[in-house]
Amino acid sequence: MHRRTAPRLARILACAAVPVMLVATGCSDDSGSEKETAKPTKSAAPSAAPTVKAATYAKLPEVCKTVTEKTVENLVPKADKKEGKALPAADTNDSASCFWSGLNDEDVKNLQFRSLTVSLKRFASDPTLGSGEKRAEAFAEQQVSKAATADGAKNAKTEKAGGIGDSASVVSTESKKDDNDFKNQTVVARTANVVVTVKYSGAGYEGAKSPDVDDMKKGAQEATKEAVNAVAAANK
Repeated sequence: MHRRTAPRLARILACAAVPVMLVATGCSDDSGSEKETAKPTKSAAPSAAPTVKAATYAKLPEVCKTVTEKTVENLVPKADKKEGKALPAADTNDSASCFWSGLNDEDVKNLQFRSLTVSLKRFASDPTLGSGEKRAEAFAEQQVSKAATADGAKNAKTEKAGGIGDSASVVSTESKKDDNDFKNQTVVARTANVVVTVKYSGAGYEGAKSPDVDDMKKGAQEATKEAVNAVAAANK
């Protein structure tokens, strides 16, 4: 009786003293059956965060310096402020606009009013919203649609413009303000993750002839090219 009990007691004590061995080999009872071996559980692999292409441009240039003084003089003779007027913006590194206007009254029989607005909008890349370029593309399309009807504009004509940024469109419209007929040219260009919008408007006051549409279109595109180049220069 004593001889059978001693080995069994020794086995029980051995299992109690070294519990870690249960994981590797297990301990058997007298009947020879082996206890189930505990198996480590695998932790769930973390899901990979979505990635998007990094934005090309990290900042905007000083908006009122995106077009040269010579261009301002050509497009807006007798500008009230040759240096332009920066419009209010919450963060000028994401959005900025500058405005020039003036009435050329050197010839009282041919009073000519001109205004020029340059606007910049930068988009950062965001995993939930998309790359900066894709976001800029969508915004550019919105700007083109908006230009066709802004300020009661009529007779809108939209066409593509080559050689300006990655893509560009020109929207030609007509509008009326204070009994004066305005001709408007809006160029919307995208350069990587930045959208440049240039609006150039003009009218002949007191019965003076209306400005030449082709000349205005050419001037608006020239100003847009300068603004696009300014964006690239600011990020070198």
